[in-house]
Amino acid sequence: MSLSARMLILLLLLSPSQVLLAAEGKSIQTQRSITDRSIEWPAWEDWRRVFLMQDYNTRVVILGTTLLGMSAGMIGSFALLRKRALMGDALSHATLPGIAIAFIIGSTLGLNGKSLPLLLTGAAISGLLGIAGILMIRNLTRLKEDAALGIVLSVFFGAGIALLNIVQQMQTGHAAGLESFIYGKTASMIASDAWLIGGAGLTCVLVALLLYKELTLLCFDEGFADSRGFPVVLLDTLLMGLVVIVTIIGLQAVGLILMISLLVIPPAAARFWTEKMFWLTVVAVVLGALSGMIGSGMSAIFPNLPSGAMIVLVATAMFLFSMIFGVPRGILVRKYRRYELNTKVNRQHLLRGLYEYLEAHQQLPIGVTDSAPPVSLSALEQMRSWSLPALKKIIRSAQDERLVTLLSDNRVQLTLSGLKEAARVVHEHRLWELYLITYADVASSKVDQDADAIEHVLEPEVIAELESLLVRQSTEGILQSPHDIDLPQSLSTPTVRRTT
Repeated sequence: MSLSARMLILLLLLSPSQVLLAAEGKSIQTQRSITDRSIEWPAWEDWRRVFLMQDYNTRVVILGTTLLGMSAGMIGSFALLRKRALMGDALSHATLPGIAIAFIIGSTLGLNGKSLPLLLTGAAISGLLGIAGILMIRNLTRLKEDAALGIVLSVFFGAGIALLNIVQQMQTGHAAGLESFIYGKTASMIASDAWLIGGAGLTCVLVALLLYKELTLLCFDEGFADSRGFPVVLLDTLLMGLVVIVTIIGLQAVGLILMISLLVIPPAAARFWTEKMFWLTVVAVVLGALSGMIGSGMSAIFPNLPSGAMIVLVATAMFLFSMIFGVPRGILVRKYRRYELNTKVNRQHLLRGLYEYLEAHQQLPIGVTDSAPPVSLSALEQMRSWSLPALKKIIRSAQDERLVTLLSDNRVQLTLSGLKEAARVVHEHRLWELYLITYADVASSKVDQDADAIEHVLEPEVIAELESLLVRQSTEGILQSPHDIDLPQSLSTPTVRRTT
């Protein structure tokens, strides 16, 4: 067979697009199959198209998911503080039977069984029945709420799967597309769906803002709210109703399995950034909106990545960042505060050890301008069983604060400011010891360890109150120790015993 005949047969077997590629001199193997699920790094044109939202579908999807994230962040803040976060999980799973039943009824009556308002109405009714089931199990039986949540979640979800199998066998309709409510299918969102999500979400946000004070009081102190005449049951029902609405409108975006993440993750991440309720809701709304916006945008850039999963992954990344770097409750900040507290405690132990050593050896300076005699490192090591490297590290910390001076002969000397600080530390320690002996009935031989655990965090107001409660041993000066100050036996000067 000639070469021209072979080329003719090849052109007849190729599709028009392949012929065009061959005419342009491109390899036919570069054309991607519709079953190809590989992920390629997008070109700059793809990034620019998504960032500028040039595509109509991209604008609709990003607008809908952003509004959904805002409403979920707001309502989820109250649900999280009310300890009803898992209620949203059970609610989302309980909506599946309602979706299937709404499709069956709509198809049987000759309506459009896949109409979104019809399906969401069925989901809402089914979700409310699920919540009612949880409340009935919790109130009418001895089972706890977690058991009720597990029962309703599994039973309703199993019923939904069974009903979907029935739908697939119906002659009047098919279930293609209904499974998207399980995992979410944001790309199928149209303008009317975005307006529905936005309108319902903004309504929930406005209701939460109007009842902000009442819902906040309900979350933090239900008993006080009830004593002040607030309708606690009605407010709790309204809060769960808002959770129902947000969950229902989020089914198409992220699916019933992942919807709980939008209700929990943004408020949980916001907890690391603030301790005030107002700013908690603000940060949760911002994080929820960013999760929906960035997640749907990433799905538009990488078409093979599902939108719902990307939204959840973006929210999870924000949560991890907040957990590590959040102020004032992030891991790094808490570690730094713990380090600062431990450094302060060790520094105060050093000052108290120096003061008690000088006191026991009757070497305390008399005048306020007199310097304290130095103390050897070997004596300080035995005061609290410090290791030499640890003791030197503590001394360097105290030197940075200009409280002590390390002499060239390995002796430590209190500065004037260090002597004043040491006197204050010893006074507060003994004040707390006397309080424990007088009011807490702690034995004097055991009181030193108990007082040492709390003395470093006493506020000035607490010190003033303790001093007003206790009878001072003297009109001026430092309180005497209510127990024996036992110095190591290896030290030359004998132990000086002081009594109350």
